[in-house]
Amino acid sequence: MSLKIKSFEFNAFQENTFVVSDTERNAIVIDPGCYSREEEQELAAYIKHEELNIVALLNTHAHIDHVLGNAFIKENYGVDYYLHQEDITTLNAVQQYASLYGFEGYRLSPEPDFLMEDQSELVFGSMRIKVLHTPGHCPGHVVFYFESEGIVINGDVLFNGSFGRTDLPGGNLETLKSSIFKTMFTMPDNTLVYCGHGPSTTIKKERLSNYIHQF
Repeated sequence: MSLKIKSFEFNAFQENTFVVSDTERNAIVIDPGCYSREEEQELAAYIKHEELNIVALLNTHAHIDHVLGNAFIKENYGVDYYLHQEDITTLNAVQQYASLYGFEGYRLSPEPDFLMEDQSELVFGSMRIKVLHTPGHCPGHVVFYFESEGIVINGDVLFNGSFGRTDLPGGNLETLKSSIFKTMFTMPDNTLVYCGHGPSTTIKKERLSNYIHQF
């Protein structure tokens, strides 16, 4: 694999934040969930140690645990922020409920610089990413498919043995099932799936045994 993927487990929801970098040290930050000063320092220390050039901020979706560090990344690295156009409402709602989840110090996320669409292709350095719209957990959820590398960073669509909840505003079980069966499960068996929570998995494993089959 020509890409390096570093994950961090941040905030009370144990959310996975990813830094993806190529051989030229271009890097993107996906779903920065860092909330505490210590978490911000941990992420920044890795970026500095690896001498990475952060070139973009991407969100799979805009639930609070995935956007807590958006302001930190934007302020410290000055990069463009990418979000699916249908998740603007999800993003704007965060400030209304942040304190209810114990995040009184939530710093308002910036507005996205670019609105992604299904089948968009993003290119950062030698990283080529296909954006696939996968609603169901929330309306504007996307996954980032590094097809040539055989990996997908899939936020809260698939988990190892499970799948994203659908009881939050904008969630829908049948829609999520469609995203899983028509998008995720059509990827090659050996595709490595990086999840928004918990350990990674493979498409083959989830196609054969994921709990979604019981619904």
